[in-house]
Amino acid sequence: MSDVIEFSDAGFATDVLGSDTPVLVDFWAPWCGPCRMIAPMVEELAVENAGSVKVGKINIDDNPQTAQQFNVSSIPTMMVFKSGEVVASLVGVQPKHKLQELLDEAKG
Repeated sequence: MSDVIEFSDAGFATDVLGSDTPVLVDFWAPWCGPCRMIAPMVEELAVENAGSVKVGKINIDDNPQTAQQFNVSSIPTMMVFKSGEVVASLVGVQPKHKLQELLDEAKG
């Protein structure tokens, strides 16, 4: 079973913005090659940060409202939320250590 949470427009406010812990959100779509390429890395981050950070993804085709709300114009876009605010954002394929650094900052 995957440790990566599937977020939706309907539950985003509760699951992400209302979270007590930092949340990494991967904005993606099934047709996006780079999105599929980083999926295993996102899974690893979810496993390695279990209990201290939520890691999830939101399909922008199925959930366009959230993508619009956060001005996502390119995918993959990774955003780190803390206390309901975006504290970091990266666009495109990124190295795992860079995302882990952002998560560590958000946890600290």
